[in-house]
Amino acid sequence: MKEKKVYCSFCGRQIKSYVLSGIGACICNECVGLANKYTEQFKSTESELITDVPKPKKIKEFLDQYIIGQDRVKERVAVAVYNHYKRINSEMIDDVEIEKSNLLILGETGTGKTMIARTIAKMLNVPFAIADATVLTQAGYVGEDVESVLVRLYQAADYDIERTERGIVFIDEIDKIARKNDNPSITRDVGGEGVQQGLLKLLEDSIVSIPPRGGRKHPEQPMVQINTKNILFICGGAFVGIEKKIKNRCNKQTIGFNSKYTKMEDEEYMAKIQSADLKSFGLIPELIGRLPIITYTDPLDRTSLVRILKEPKNALVKQYQKIFWLDGIDLKFTDDALEYIADKAIENKLGARGLRSIMETVMTKAMYEMPSEDKTELLIDINYVEEKLAA
Repeated sequence: MKEKKVYCSFCGRQIKSYVLSGIGACICNECVGLANKYTEQFKSTESELITDVPKPKKIKEFLDQYIIGQDRVKERVAVAVYNHYKRINSEMIDDVEIEKSNLLILGETGTGKTMIARTIAKMLNVPFAIADATVLTQAGYVGEDVESVLVRLYQAADYDIERTERGIVFIDEIDKIARKNDNPSITRDVGGEGVQQGLLKLLEDSIVSIPPRGGRKHPEQPMVQINTKNILFICGGAFVGIEKKIKNRCNKQTIGFNSKYTKMEDEEYMAKIQSADLKSFGLIPELIGRLPIITYTDPLDRTSLVRILKEPKNALVKQYQKIFWLDGIDLKFTDDALEYIADKAIENKLGARGLRSIMETVMTKAMYEMPSEDKTELLIDINYVEEKLAA
């Protein structure tokens, strides 16, 4: 009697040993093994998410691989993140409930605020979402509702509510929603104070209804309930001009030869920042109170920018060397060329973010011509950089 051929319903291969389901589908041993491997991997990922939180020093060491300098900010963020997830994993002891500690990071553009938050989420394998505060408006007005911040996090968690409620949200450009003056607005400020008030319920312990696929809410749409109790919010902003507010507060000295007025750099004033300065800048007191940890990033000098070009795992020099290596070309940069590129970034006041645009300007012609030529080496020196930037 001729033996009936059996095929796996998943991979399509002809099999001899198989498992037959109640609906007549077959699965081979290889597919069973892959399914078990995936299940174990998913379980280990969930357990890491819940229990295996690295110590603050380990978190900072991981950040050091991607972010140059900013040790003060990295230490503050590492401690805050460690305490946050330790708080989630621990039960309430002696009726003491540990409150959530959201962060506010001030600093010039391109100093690593967004990168720090993104790298933390990458290390902990938790859902991460970036929201731009400038597009948010009060409910009912043109723009995005405040709840859209959680929609992005929900989508980043693959629509898993449990993972969403342990995620990290980075709200960028928080300074752009500051009200225009320190006095309460007598008109409706839909993109400033109104957004700040809408953020209050997100930053604290509350249950928020969101449309699962985004967009505006409407009565017939099914909603997803998200508890924000264990979601860590990191807010960032340049806060241009806030050092003037700090100066006005710190330099209230009597006029005369014996006055104790001392001239300090802007960086020294930033070390003295207080909640009162944020309030005078235009943040409402209720929002400031929900951001208890306040820190700031230092401006990047030439040495830091050159290190950013060369040292991190995702350094621009390493990226371009890999691009050329794929075509069999050995790419090298001289130190004076990198220093010139760093000087141009400082001149444009774009921080580390400006390095990419300068490097693209320098390298575009070589990336266009070199793959079609027989050359196997390319040296980028200061003369080459000056020529390309001048052109």
